[in-house]
Formats: sequence, structure tokens, C-alpha cells
Amino acid sequence: MRVTTSKSKNAESFYISKGYVNDKGVSTSVIVRKLGTLNELIKEHGPTRDDVMRWAREEARIETEKYKKEREARSVQITFHADRQLDYDKQNFYRGGYLFLQSVYYGLQLNKTCRKLRDKYKFKYDINAILSDLTYARVLEPSSKRSSFQTAAEFMEKPAYELHDVYRALDVLGAECDFIQSEVYKNSHFTGQRDDKVLYYDCTNYYFEIEQEDGNKKYGKSKEHRPNPIIQMGMFMDGGGIPLAFSLFPGNTNEQKSLKPLEQKVIRDFGCRKFIYCSDAGLGSESIRNYNHMGERAFIVTQSIKKLPSRDKAWALDKNGFRRVSDNKPADITTLPDDDTDLYYKDEPYTPKTLHQRLIITYSPKYARYQKAIRDAQVERAEKMISSGNAKKQRKNPNDPARFIAAKAATDDGEAAKIHHYLDEDKVENEALYDGLYAVCTDLLDDDVSDILKVSEGRWQIEECFRILKTDFSARPVYLQDENRIRAHFLICFLALLSYRILEKKLDYKYTCEEILDTLKTINFAEVQEQGYIPLYKRSKLTDALHDACAFRTDYQFITKSQMKTIQKKSKCRE
Repeated sequence: MRVTTSKSKNAESFYISKGYVNDKGVSTSVIVRKLGTLNELIKEHGPTRDDVMRWAREEARIETEKYKKEREARSVQITFHADRQLDYDKQNFYRGGYLFLQSVYYGLQLNKTCRKLRDKYKFKYDINAILSDLTYARVLEPSSKRSSFQTAAEFMEKPAYELHDVYRALDVLGAECDFIQSEVYKNSHFTGQRDDKVLYYDCTNYYFEIEQEDGNKKYGKSKEHRPNPIIQMGMFMDGGGIPLAFSLFPGNTNEQKSLKPLEQKVIRDFGCRKFIYCSDAGLGSESIRNYNHMGERAFIVTQSIKKLPSRDKAWALDKNGFRRVSDNKPADITTLPDDDTDLYYKDEPYTPKTLHQRLIITYSPKYARYQKAIRDAQVERAEKMISSGNAKKQRKNPNDPARFIAAKAATDDGEAAKIHHYLDEDKVENEALYDGLYAVCTDLLDDDVSDILKVSEGRWQIEECFRILKTDFSARPVYLQDENRIRAHFLICFLALLSYRILEKKLDYKYTCEEILDTLKTINFAEVQEQGYIPLYKRSKLTDALHDACAFRTDYQFITKSQMKTIQKKSKCRE
């Protein structure tokens, strides 16, 4: 480093600068420290300019020595031998993406929950290490428990437990499933504010690779249309898209019966007593609406227009009486331009039995155009089926193009009757009446329509949660047989989903699920001669965001052993 000066009209300034070669191969310099102006420095280091320069050069020498020491401390001398083979059974590859999930896991204080379980059951194995590793592995490499144990062996912190301990822990986790959920909910408030004033509920099911019913594994209506026994899951999600609680019930049980037990648990164990219940029409029966009209609860559920009483259905299908949601101005939805993207509504009091409700009908021109395009393609397929002679209705799918095909018997002179298939124009026109229309029922009689519709539109997030569980986290098929272990399996999937959604929230929802998971899976390290680790991933805006969200960094060219231990402590919310 050296002393440089610059002169202006009124002063001469002194600096310490460092020379270097930039990425274009050009020699340049950068100012390391500004010492001050000659008039300022001469008072303390004078009385002459030469005295100030001697002092400045000494300061530059001190800065140079300081820089050399820091560089030596940061650099690591490693020698590789081209003629030396690798050692047998030496692990050099380590997964590091789990560290970011670990930050969320410990933020939920699940380690303290596991400590309570340890004190209750007095077992010797580390149930916190098992639960955390299984949760991380479900996100990074979803597979069987045996494979998850092998995946955990590639983490920076290797398991100190055995595989048989994993299966023993599953028994405890399944038995304490409800307790762990309630603890997680209470502790989740430490990770940020939760919107538990709106609770979304939905159900799905998971199939088993078995042929006969057993326990809760019953034959039922599978979401994947598989002929295997299934088990069903009901799940609550809060208004922010964060999972709240789940329960399991037999595969042959009506999903409407699953709500009350889980909701009672949420009210009793979680302390959630004032909220708006929101679901689709399948979980919005009259009894469920009455149940959520009690206490400080309310409901917003979708309503099938086709199942409305005839008078209400006629009113819903009537094109008159609509208003634009954005400004509440009357609108004629029959004269809207082709590129209109606004949303329109009309509402009226609705009392199908005893409960006074509010029926809101919305119309979306964009959704109407989408439905028409889909139906036009289905009609075209139906016509091809007729012309090819393949017009039999073989599927129960409500979107099957064959629903537009009608049949009638035709007879020729002296010949037996033949079945003639044709396109049912009346059915096509009847379905077109519902294009763009959507119905919502609520007991919030005085609330603003836009607020009600905003809550209802949030239901897509719980469907997204189930999609992540089934596809990205491979929650099915399920190979476990014991009921407790099955509950433990879904508890692990639930905690993995919860951890992911919280991490997604920490990233301000700027990245897709695919981007986040792919990035976490690539954050790996190579150990170098037991000196430290070299990152094997590409630095990106997403990796920067992950590090900022979790308050530690792994994106240095080289990380020493001691630095990695510090990172691990920070990921466990410890300094």
C-alpha cells in the first residue's frame, strides 16, 4: 500500500491506496483509507508537509502489515498429489441445504418439544436428531425411512443414532402427534405473525401399496383414481398459507365428518376461537355452516349454483343486477369487451333452511372465456368420437367429452333397431349458461364483498399445500402398516411442509417451489483434506436471499472447520 494525494483549489488531501489487477487484466488502485487534508494533519503531525508525509507513509506500512496478516489468516495452504489415490471409505461429499431448514426447525423450538418427550418416555436415543433429520430428508430427498437415514448420513452433522432407533421413534411420534402439532403452533408465533383469523380446510387421501383393507386403510374414492385402499387427511391452513393442523381418518368415511373433531382440537388445544372458516362446497354442508356460525366463528364457503333451489338458481343465472367489484358501479355483463378482466358480483339474502346467509354470485369474463375454450375443445373431441364410432361413455369424469354425446334408437324397414349417436346441443348450451359464474355463501351479512371474495380466493393455497405433499415431498404411496407409524409418517410430511412454507414466507414469496427446492438440493460441500469445505453450488440471488433470511452464510470460497461449526450453531439459533 502507498500514500497518494490529490489537490483541489483550496486543499490537498492524503490517502492510503492499494494497487491490484482487475478482471480485465488492467492494473488499477482503490482507496483503502482517507487520512485527511494537509491543513487538518499538519496541526497534529507537522509542522511541515514533509513531517505529514513521513507519518502518512508509516500509516501505510502499518496498513500493509495488517492486510498481510489478515490475508494469511484467511488463506489455507492445501497440497494435492497427482499420484496419490483416494483413501478407502473416505466421505468427501456433504449436503448443506438442510442448514436452512434447520434454521426454521429450531425457530419452531421443536428441539424443546422433543426434550419434553424424552423426559416423558425416558428413552436413550436422540429423538430430536431423528425427527429433524427425517424432516430435512423429506424435503431434500423424499423416500423411505431407511433411505432417509442414509440421506442424513450425508449431512454436515452425521446421525449418532441407528436405523432401529428411527422405527422406535416413529412409535412415539405417532402417539404424540396431536401434542407435537399443538406445540408447533404455539411456537410458530416466534417465527412471525400468523394470520389465524381465517382458517382454510380441505381434505385429500393417500393410497397404500396393498390389496386388502387394514385398520384405517379402507377402499374409498381415491383422488388418483387408484384401486388401492386409502387413508384420508383433513388439514387446516391459516390465512397466510401456513399449515396449522391435520388429522387422519378412514378411507371410507365421508370427509364432512372429519371437520368437527379436528376443529374442536384447534379450538381446545390451539386456543383459536375467533376465526372465519373457509372451504369448498364439499366441506360446506348446512350442518358445517351451522357449526361455524356458533361462538365467535363465521364461515365463507363456495356454493354449487346447480344445487341451488330453482328460484335462487334462476336469479343466479340471470345476467342482470351485477356490479363491478372494484368500484361497486352497476354493469351490464352482456356488453363487456372481449378483453375485459374485471370481476363483477350481485348478492341477495339466502336462507335455504334455518340459517340466514348471504349468497354472492360473481362473474369473471376472463374465466368465462377460459371455460368456453375448454368446452369448445371437448365438443370437438366429442364430434370426433361420434364420427369414429367410439361414442360410448366409459368414464365417470365430469369433464369427459362423451357427456355431450346423446343416443337414440333408429330402425330401418325390416331391420332391428340401431343406436344412433349425436351431439347433444341442448347440453352444450346448458353448460354455457354457467360460464364465468361462481357462488359463495357466508354468514357475514354486512361485510364488504371485496373482503369476502379475497378470503375465498385464498383457498388455492391449501390445494397447493396438498400438491407439494404429494408430488414434491412424495407423501404417497405409504408403505408403513402400523397405525402409529403411519401417523408419524404424515406428521413428518406435515412438519416438512410447515418448514418449507415458513422458509418461503421468509423469502417474501419471490421464488417458486421448484426454484427453492432445487436450490436447497444443490447446496452441497466437498471436504478438503480435513481442513474445511469448498461449496459446490452456484451463488445466485436465491442463495443470497436464503442466507439473508437465515442469518448465516456458506457462500465463501473456502470454509474452515471452525467456521462451519459456527454456521451450524447459527442454524440452530445459537450464537
